Amino acid sequence: MTLTVWTYDWVPEGPRGYVRDLRLRWALEEAELAYEVRSTPFENRGPDHLRRQPFGQAPFLSDGDITMFESGACLLHIAARSERLMPSDPAGAAETLQWVIAALNSIEMVTVPWWFLSLSGDTENGLAGWARQRLAHVEAVLQERDWLAASRFTVADLLMADVLRVPKLRSFAASPTLEAYVERVCDRPAFRKAHADQIAHFEAADRARRKT
Repeated sequence: MTLTVWTYDWVPEGPRGYVRDLRLRWALEEAELAYEVRSTPFENRGPDHLRRQPFGQAPFLSDGDITMFESGACLLHIAARSERLMPSDPAGAAETLQWVIAALNSIEMVTVPWWFLSLSGDTENGLAGWARQRLAHVEAVLQERDWLAASRFTVADLLMADVLRVPKLRSFAASPTLEAYVERVCDRPAFRKAHADQIAHFEAADRARRKT
């Protein structure tokens, strides 16, 4: 059964390329699983949207009778169907899982609030030291190896690289190690296709809006 990735029907130019349906598209491309993309309104998020995503966000994922929200949960659901993303051996799977959670809880949990505060123009906001410390810990790990888990690309790298690739964060980190890691992971054909497809999705929405 084809999986369905749900994203917004349109977003302003700023978030394009970073809306988190990209994570799901990327994982499905890596796993070579068939999927389709469908839309939910960005500007008028009604009861049907909230029924499937109680915070009114995107993405959410449909897989037959299963509907899931939160990009991390959706990624783990996809990864469970592909050894390309999640190693089949217990040690590799455990290492991958811990780095997925680390990307969400130890890195993104700090860097997203830091980014919002930095919009004021003050990059040395109250979370700057905390964010710099967390990034330094990831940098130390990646100075010793190319991949986070199982000595190869996994869903943990997909998620960590997506968290780290935000331009303002890359500039703030100013780390050749993290920069090389992000470039290495995002140079994968699956990422390039998923990114191009998301941009095309929102550009098509622009054209549709101009006709109305």
